[in-house]
Amino acid sequence: MASRCWRWWGWSAWPRTRPPPAGSTPTFGGSDEVRDPNATALRNKRRRMQVRVKLGKFQLLLDIQEKTPQICVVGSGPAGFYTAQHLLKHPQAHVDIYEKQPVPFGLVRFGVAPDHPEVKNVINTFTQTAHSGRCAFWGNVEVGRDVTVPELREAYHAVVLSYGAEDHRALEIPGEELPGVCSARAFVGWYNGLPENRELEPDLSCDTAVILGQGNVALDVARILLTPPEHLERTDITKAALGVLRQSRVKTVWLVGRRGPLQVAFTIKELREMIQLPGARPILDPADFLGLQDKIKEVPRPRKRLTELLLRTATEKPGPEEAARRASASRAWGLRFFRSPQQVLPSPDGRRAAGVRLAVTRLEGVDEATRAVPTGDMEDLPCGLVLSSVGYKSRPVDPSVPFDSKLGVIPNVEGRVMDVPGLYCSGWVKRGPTGVIATTMTDSFLTGQMLLQDLKAGLLPSGPRPGYAAIQALLSSRGVRPVSFSDWEKLDAEEVARGQGTGKPREKLVDPQEMLRLLGH
Repeated sequence: MASRCWRWWGWSAWPRTRPPPAGSTPTFGGSDEVRDPNATALRNKRRRMQVRVKLGKFQLLLDIQEKTPQICVVGSGPAGFYTAQHLLKHPQAHVDIYEKQPVPFGLVRFGVAPDHPEVKNVINTFTQTAHSGRCAFWGNVEVGRDVTVPELREAYHAVVLSYGAEDHRALEIPGEELPGVCSARAFVGWYNGLPENRELEPDLSCDTAVILGQGNVALDVARILLTPPEHLERTDITKAALGVLRQSRVKTVWLVGRRGPLQVAFTIKELREMIQLPGARPILDPADFLGLQDKIKEVPRPRKRLTELLLRTATEKPGPEEAARRASASRAWGLRFFRSPQQVLPSPDGRRAAGVRLAVTRLEGVDEATRAVPTGDMEDLPCGLVLSSVGYKSRPVDPSVPFDSKLGVIPNVEGRVMDVPGLYCSGWVKRGPTGVIATTMTDSFLTGQMLLQDLKAGLLPSGPRPGYAAIQALLSSRGVRPVSFSDWEKLDAEEVARGQGTGKPREKLVDPQEMLRLLGH
């Protein structure tokens, strides 16, 4: 046997191994390979070989396909599935997708607002990918805890990290730890059924909420807070969240930004939804828009259209129908520009948040270099709920993986992790938490393209790799039971069935232990 065909695995357990087909001759992939007598008929089939595996006291022969590139993707959100989709363009590649949640789809399931079901249609594309005979989903597996990145790299020819941004950027101001303060990310996770946020229990007994940030997530949160609950009854919002929102006393939501109208991070679609939100009226100060008409002449068209909509809403008198709608509205939302949070103010007893102290700012610089600097003035904005929406950030997944803590990304060049051959990244952990799903698709396809180029150029490890068979052994020895895609489809059917009784598309399962019990794990 050629020496390159031997691979030693120092792991302590191994599941059932598949023996070679009866009557077949094992092949060993080198110049001394032994071919099946019927070589002509099998010319286009992938050759199989056996690799000796050392497992503690045991040595086994594992039958694998020599020419099958084994690749794994960590994370089953848009970045993970789009990366897998591109990798499957290779006619022989096998892709395993690992996910720490028992359910797939990441931010599409847990981040997209429940009243935006059309955005979730991308799940159909991901499902087609998962149904490929050369792709497998393995949920309930947390990389970094249940299995390490070095173990994955030993088992696969290439590893792609696509696990997104699981954390939020802290405000780093006094009072941030007070009850009544939480991240927008956690709030979104709560109403979307993210297991780690299912017990958030936000207190919505106050009149005013302040959201620190002016991006799409901030507008999503404001919209959910102010939408009449009956408009959410037919969505996939969780039962618990809908119950809390029914009892909400929040009447006013302020969205605070350090810079001005030209620098808001939300898009025109989300703004238009807010302006037209049933039962709510916008509050915009015309003074914030003085001189803006001339400034927007040279800006890119999407930014120009967005700013023009803001201008019209702030400065033009609405028509009779819109004026009547606003006059009858019982709730309101507003944008506070040129304000930077300095402190969350406590209630008199010090037990919870009662307001936010804001520094008044002005802009310096031009274009991309524009920054907010304090003027020295301060003002206090009373509220009973503070939601920080100043950005998501990724976490390091494994000590062996380079990580830039300041930028919150894995250092990479076009998706190739720097100084770690065979390791790649895509999505937010690659470029930072920016863009929409289409941005992530383009980004992920690029990483997949780079990986396939490296594979073709012979830059990835040669020889066979055991792939999931080796990882399954590790997980089994550690008491971890992965959830397959067919398992997920059983959970999916259960969610849909539970939702039918109330006219919802589904009632999301939010407890991982309940999910595993339903699957008999």
